[in-house]
Amino acid sequence: MPTRHILARAARRAATPIAVRPLALSAASLRASALGSASASASSSITSVNSTPSRTRRCLHTTVQENEEGAQSAAEMKVKKAEAAASFQDPYTRYTYLVNTGVLRPDEHQKGIIKKLNRLYDDLVDYDPGTIPPIESVEPSFFGKFFTKTTTDYKPTVARDDVPKGLYLYGSVGTGKTMLMDLFHSTLPRQFGPGSKYGSKRIHFHSFMIEVLQRQHKLKAQYAAEGDEKRDVMPEVARSIAEDGRVLCFDEFQVTDIVTAMLLRSLLERLTDFGVVIVITSNRHPDDLYINGIQRESFIPAIDLIKETFQVVDLDSGTDYRKIPRTLTKVYYSPLNEETSTEMDKLFHGLASADPDPEIKLGRKLPLWGRELTVPESSGHVARFSFDDLCNHPLSAADYLEITGTFPTVFVEDVPKLTLSERDQARRFITFIDACYENKTKLFISSAKPIYSIFSDEGGSAFDDDQIKHMSDLGINTDVVGSSSLFSGDEELFAFARCVSRLTQMATKEWADENALAHRDSTPKDV
Repeated sequence: MPTRHILARAARRAATPIAVRPLALSAASLRASALGSASASASSSITSVNSTPSRTRRCLHTTVQENEEGAQSAAEMKVKKAEAAASFQDPYTRYTYLVNTGVLRPDEHQKGIIKKLNRLYDDLVDYDPGTIPPIESVEPSFFGKFFTKTTTDYKPTVARDDVPKGLYLYGSVGTGKTMLMDLFHSTLPRQFGPGSKYGSKRIHFHSFMIEVLQRQHKLKAQYAAEGDEKRDVMPEVARSIAEDGRVLCFDEFQVTDIVTAMLLRSLLERLTDFGVVIVITSNRHPDDLYINGIQRESFIPAIDLIKETFQVVDLDSGTDYRKIPRTLTKVYYSPLNEETSTEMDKLFHGLASADPDPEIKLGRKLPLWGRELTVPESSGHVARFSFDDLCNHPLSAADYLEITGTFPTVFVEDVPKLTLSERDQARRFITFIDACYENKTKLFISSAKPIYSIFSDEGGSAFDDDQIKHMSDLGINTDVVGSSSLFSGDEELFAFARCVSRLTQMATKEWADENALAHRDSTPKDV
């Protein structure tokens, strides 16, 4: 082949970049930075056809060397991909890989927790929960039907003692609960993975209970239409949940209302009968659940069941992982004046114009539980509310989850300073922030006072030393946060501390990055 053809071929090869696809280091929230691409440039190495033989040899040598380096780079990338895939073998292998690649910080206490996750993983490897049996009705006697529900009968799929013991992981904010949950769920044995025989489900507990109530309501309405208004539908609810997944991962487990408290024991017992294994993360030890709640004595059996069927693990190690990301972005604006209003208006219209669905609609309707929820102003992926829209109306967690699940970016404007006369509004606002956190919503807020101090009193304190220390540990100036008499019970005080912590986290660049990853197929570009 003529020399000029050899040189031309070499030039084409050298000028072609060797692209490397980004490597996702983990599933869900465990994502790492993508690896770069390698390319070789021919412009500095290829000479003209009139070059001397020695220069031609040097040119060809350089081209061959670059191609060899590219091949080596591709081979290294192939190895790294194989290592990343192999790291999903079990929780401990995955954790070790993420530490070695710098995605996670090494932590001996957390390492011990991972070993407990691995214990459950090992128990699940050969676990067969069996086929879920049908539910059969047991009619009451002629006189009994006037006083009792229509009961149901079923056979457990597996003996309770043979169901692997679940995990109840508890700890204060910033202990890595959600990361541990995601890591465990991403490494489940094959029979519980996506599209598998038995399946699994990872869900926020608040969303799960809403789902339970929806299924219960639907079944009760169905049987009422058939004249069987007293039928016990909980076995059928539990069966339908078990069919969705035999491993359930509940994040942010908490009991704050009498309805959840009364349902929980019956639900957990029946799920266990159907061979369901459960992993829970919570801010509370089981003994502290529903503390000071109405009719708490009726909830004690559920606490005893949790301690009996779960391995209870304390996550607190003294390390607050939410303190690590400290780079703040400008998302909270105060006070409420013309300048703040102009800035919020500019931000909203800027983000809406960059939305893939940029048309701004007024009064958009979201269907929810047979009714409609009104969104005052929104583009396809950016919604705009006033505090009054969200918190001065009887909205619930279900409403807030629907809003934040539909819109990746939400504006909340004109948040006032909250006093005892706005206690209900304060509780709704905290519930809304929880929904934003669950759905990784990007939040912009304008408020009368700095957002962390909207709950604070002018004087006096309802917080003890531990609460104040906790806020200080979160990097929040306690003089700015102040104190509040809005909240009286332990659960309310903890909800307040969690809300402040989450607002702090949602103001970081890291949170904006998580929002972009979680909604990368739908969110507008940054402006």
